[in-house]
Amino acid sequence: MRPQLLKVSNEPQRSFNVRRDLVPHINNKWHMHSELELIHIKKGAGTQFIGDSIRRFRGGDVVLVGAHLPHYWKFDASFFEEAPGHSTDVRVAHFSETFLGGQFLQLPENSGIRNLLERSRRGLQVFGKANREVAIILEKLLTIEGSQRIILMLEALAILSEEKNCVQLSSIGFKPDCVTTDNERIQAVFDYSIKNFKRKISLEEIADIANISPNSFCRFFKSRTRKTYSQFLIELRVGYACKLLIETNQCLKRLCFESGFNNFTSFHKYFKIITGKSPMMYQREFIA
Repeated sequence: MRPQLLKVSNEPQRSFNVRRDLVPHINNKWHMHSELELIHIKKGAGTQFIGDSIRRFRGGDVVLVGAHLPHYWKFDASFFEEAPGHSTDVRVAHFSETFLGGQFLQLPENSGIRNLLERSRRGLQVFGKANREVAIILEKLLTIEGSQRIILMLEALAILSEEKNCVQLSSIGFKPDCVTTDNERIQAVFDYSIKNFKRKISLEEIADIANISPNSFCRFFKSRTRKTYSQFLIELRVGYACKLLIETNQCLKRLCFESGFNNFTSFHKYFKIITGKSPMMYQREFIA
């Protein structure tokens, strides 16, 4: 895809930026930047796009996004409607690989952090003990000043470098396209698909949203996402099915059709391909 290239501004007296977001639209555009991004979703839920990875996110998630890796977090519609119990609360840090100096990562003691930053180029979903510890550090970084601020960020990177329970998100073959001229077009396709994936979307319909011919749309979408549009829709539907499995007690057949699948066989097949688990196993592991 052709993401919007953003410039993250740092205050002159600080080597990296940390902020708290309480509204759902801050990370709501497909974008990229030269800085790494460490984010903790304290409250909120929706669909997470990192490179060519599409999955559900929820409160408690911690993710490290590498430099120049396109991403965005699309919060569910209920968070824009200010529904009771649907508030957002996010902590996000942006920092360059050289914020500690050009030679710092070359020190032999920092080989683990150097490897972490390399792995982050595909995006890292953080689990295990590091998830909780990094969330606490990001909270502290909102208010702390002086050299202790640098020490805390270094501690967070050291913790992440030692955590074995991290999952790389984007595929190894994904190569972001830095050209931004088609940003509005791909954003329109994203937004329309998220609003309408529960029903059948024809090729002519989505091509019209992109304002190109159906044949051109197939090439356009595949060349930028490394997947077909039908694969993209299936991932959106499976992601929504994950949300329903977590949040409701619907029977599987009803859940299947509610997620946009036409039959239970294809639902079960694609759910297992994408998540590696059957719907029932996924639900049991989450509840456990």
